[in-house]
Amino acid sequence: MVIVITGPTCVGKTKMSVELAHILDGEVVNADSTQVYKEMNIATAKVSEEEKENIPHHLFDIKDISDDYSIYDYQQDARFIINDILKRGKIPILVGGTGLYIKAALYNYQFIEEEKKYDYSTYSNSELYQELLKVDPNTDIHMNNRKRVERALNYYKNNKVPMSSKEHSSELMYDDVLFIGLTTDRSILYDKINARVDNMVDNGLLDEAFKIYSSGIRSKAVLTPIGYKELFPYFEHKKELYECLDDIKKNSRHYAKRQYTFFNNQLPIKWFYADYNYFNKTIDDVLNYIKNS
Repeated sequence: MVIVITGPTCVGKTKMSVELAHILDGEVVNADSTQVYKEMNIATAKVSEEEKENIPHHLFDIKDISDDYSIYDYQQDARFIINDILKRGKIPILVGGTGLYIKAALYNYQFIEEEKKYDYSTYSNSELYQELLKVDPNTDIHMNNRKRVERALNYYKNNKVPMSSKEHSSELMYDDVLFIGLTTDRSILYDKINARVDNMVDNGLLDEAFKIYSSGIRSKAVLTPIGYKELFPYFEHKKELYECLDDIKKNSRHYAKRQYTFFNNQLPIKWFYADYNYFNKTIDDVLNYIKNS
């Protein structure tokens, strides 16, 4: 059995995954594209050593922020880890909010290793999207999902065919996979997102972000997560701190909306309402579902 714990940012995936791992003799496999990188802990809400509670966690902190790490790379790494956990008689618990990572790991997708990556830093989101439409007018990628737009352009330039023409398989690589999603009311989720950003500041976000800003590295790893690039204008004295923090909160809320859209359209998820006043009840509900499936 493979268990997937997913849902929007800030919904409680980490706690659920650790609790299930204790009860089911499982190991956690990261499915968040930002948490594979070292030095990015606070803004990515990466699980802490204390939160791990001695449960093995895989594919966290495996790359430097200057490294490239593609969806192809993740697919190879995740499948190796999942197969190893299964061979040892334990349950892989895939946890994260990056839907494409989840699909790459579990479905029979054939990703071509990109031979060359191109620099699009001079393009705005709108300009970059127009370039994609020229070569792939059937794309279903949203204009503001810059990472996927860039990936689609790279795919075309390397393979001379549009990404939308690829055969996307609905065949799972594993016999028994349960997709579990945590959700809550949008107003509650947005309040939690706003509070988390404030807590991040209290826990040292500005120092972490300034260290990354001062490194001069502007890789995909640095520019993808929400919480670092939004603070760069503050460090450059172009914006007030409160404006940058508002941008982090706004972008996080928008990201949550995109996550819901992806999950609902792309994955066969069984949703569970997260009861934050009595989270053990939510855990029990999920366990009952797993045991009866």
